[in-house]
Amino acid sequence: MLPIQDAVAVITGEAGAIGKTLAQSWLENGGRALLADVAPEHLQRTRQELNRYGDRLETLVCNVTDEKECARLADRAIARFGAIHLVAPFAGIIRDGLKLSTSRQNGTSKIKTGQEMQLIGDITLNAVFLTVRHCVQRMVDHRCKGLICVISAAGTLGTAGQLNQAATQAARSVFPKRVTAKFPLRSSTDRIRCVAVAPGYAGTDIVKDSDRADVSKMLGNDAIGGRIAPQKIIERVLELYCNEALSGEIYFVRRRSEVRREESIGALARLAFNSRSPVWEHNWQRLARACHMHSARQAAARH
Repeated sequence: MLPIQDAVAVITGEAGAIGKTLAQSWLENGGRALLADVAPEHLQRTRQELNRYGDRLETLVCNVTDEKECARLADRAIARFGAIHLVAPFAGIIRDGLKLSTSRQNGTSKIKTGQEMQLIGDITLNAVFLTVRHCVQRMVDHRCKGLICVISAAGTLGTAGQLNQAATQAARSVFPKRVTAKFPLRSSTDRIRCVAVAPGYAGTDIVKDSDRADVSKMLGNDAIGGRIAPQKIIERVLELYCNEALSGEIYFVRRRSEVRREESIGALARLAFNSRSPVWEHNWQRLARACHMHSARQAAARH
């Protein structure tokens, strides 16, 4: 198991509830964190709230859509803490993503501007790519052992009408396998892992304050099924960080804790038969529990 104590997390999108919750949980478990956001007032407020953690917390005003800024972010983590163990590019934005929208008053259509569409891609995809690229480079160069964890606001399937969001989610969904496949070429297979967490729409202000009148219907169409509490998402992220057997997959987070996408029997079987895994015996135990739970649910359904 990979310990959080003294490990360094680089977290972007700190102003959002997910990034802030991760930072607090990470620090509570003895880790160190560099928090980045484009809004200095949000960083200042969070710094005051988490001031009790002292020099284990560092903040940085950073525009993660700019490559030079992302390089500066990674360099700051190394200069301040000497390592990077968790990369959490959680900066995000939500917009009604159709190429055009229809007025609720008179039924006329309005075409979305190119700038609005570009903004989604810049923040939810390009910024993730740039953050991961520069942080991974420092992790490799400084022989750090850890995890890259990307996040998708609504899973890999997206939501009806959210065309641009769905496109970026689909792109992020290939990060784990493609990034993990790259590491053997750099002799980093046993040190750096990559996963994606797909929690559905989180119960954050960015969703709660959505100006769409049909937000509840939008959430109902979500592939996961409604809003997920940020703390539940972060519990999953911390679990993925600590369990070194988990990598290269997408992990869904549902409101019912017993339902986990990649805890499926098939995924566990692949892990259990991987004799090179440092927790090989543990994976067999997890597979046995999953089979038992599956049999119990089927028996209950028959009755």
